[in-house]
Amino acid sequence: MEAREILEQVKAGKISIDDAEKFFKKQPFEELGYAKLDSHREIRSGFPEVIFCSGKPDEYLVSIYKKMYEANGEAFGTRAGVRQFELVREVIPEIFYDEVSHILKIEKEGKERSGKIAVCTAGTADIPVAEEAAQTAEFFGSAVERIYDVGVSGIHRLFSRLDTIQEANCVVAVAGMEGALAGVIGGLVSNPVIAVPTSIGYGASMKGLSALLTMVNSCANGIAVVNIDNGYGAGYMATQINRLAIKGQK
Repeated sequence: MEAREILEQVKAGKISIDDAEKFFKKQPFEELGYAKLDSHREIRSGFPEVIFCSGKPDEYLVSIYKKMYEANGEAFGTRAGVRQFELVREVIPEIFYDEVSHILKIEKEGKERSGKIAVCTAGTADIPVAEEAAQTAEFFGSAVERIYDVGVSGIHRLFSRLDTIQEANCVVAVAGMEGALAGVIGGLVSNPVIAVPTSIGYGASMKGLSALLTMVNSCANGIAVVNIDNGYGAGYMATQINRLAIKGQK
């Protein structure tokens, strides 16, 4: 629960001042022995803590999801496997797993999504990373327009959706191979572009390094580049930009 929500409930008489005081006196993290859950992260940054699932021992992962769900009514994790989904589902039956993006989440119903972020991919093989970006942004409250398979080998496909892309507060461009999509989009829009290189490609693509180098060396302006396959990082940053744009429009 956010600090503002606590204060609003005090004002409305739904919780007592004593209960609110207990909330604010809590440590800024919960000690679990094997982990320290950052319960005040949303108060500091506006974003709750997210779970990186890959490599976590089973009992740790299940416990962390259970604790976060009990505290916030929702939980969001990246890079999860099917087995991890099955384990967490035993304690949180409503949990949702997306086999494309490998996101494991449970969200509050009726969540409002505002602004506009365009998530674009060069090809269909880039969609898993793009979905990680898109679903991250949606979980954090952004409205997302998906524009997939518009790479430079058929650039007319990109132009057919250009109006939608140019209207977005931020564009996420996801591409492997040579990674040219971000530079092309950067030359066509007035708002920030977040480039995401993917590890898709043949040998000389060097598991995404070729796309990364293309993106960081782009001559188009207004492009920021995240790490290879880091859809989560792109979705997070896109949401920060989207929130600033929404504030500026009020």
